[in-house]
Amino acid sequence: MHGAIFMQLKDFVVSHHGLPAWDRMLEMAGQPPMALYLPTQAYPDADAMALVKAACDLTGQSADTVLEQFGLFIAPALLKMYAGLVRPEWRTLDLLLNVEDTIHKVVRRRNPGAEPPELFFSRVDARTLSFRYESKRQMAALAVGIMKGVARHYGETIGITVTSATPEATTMQVRLEE
Repeated sequence: MHGAIFMQLKDFVVSHHGLPAWDRMLEMAGQPPMALYLPTQAYPDADAMALVKAACDLTGQSADTVLEQFGLFIAPALLKMYAGLVRPEWRTLDLLLNVEDTIHKVVRRRNPGAEPPELFFSRVDARTLSFRYESKRQMAALAVGIMKGVARHYGETIGITVTSATPEATTMQVRLEE
């Protein structure tokens, strides 16, 4: 997983629970004390999964809840990081329709070790998208949080309904609310 995600995870935990919680999570996840994650590096998925499990154990929340909250938290940073790729006229659904061909394409090119999930969006109607998330990491809840954070950025609200879920992929409908 991309180092920028690990850095954002630390910021998320510290801002919500304090630095001692992050230190405890590192310990619980079998990571070295004061582990340093670099934004230009890729790190083992198992390290990310161990940190998510530690967050669940510390907070008593499910992995989906932790991941969705984390997605909401990192959406503004991701939008800032990739602002040069986002067209000014885009709104929530426009950005989602273009994320794979713009942002993820750049992430894969700049960071050969990075493996962002594959996101397939298609328009159902003017207010609805069909969305298929494919990743061996099975972190669809993180994508849900990021999508909700993108909508919040644009002052919009979206409803997300999971229509099917398998270990290989999750399919959802994303609807722009009135």
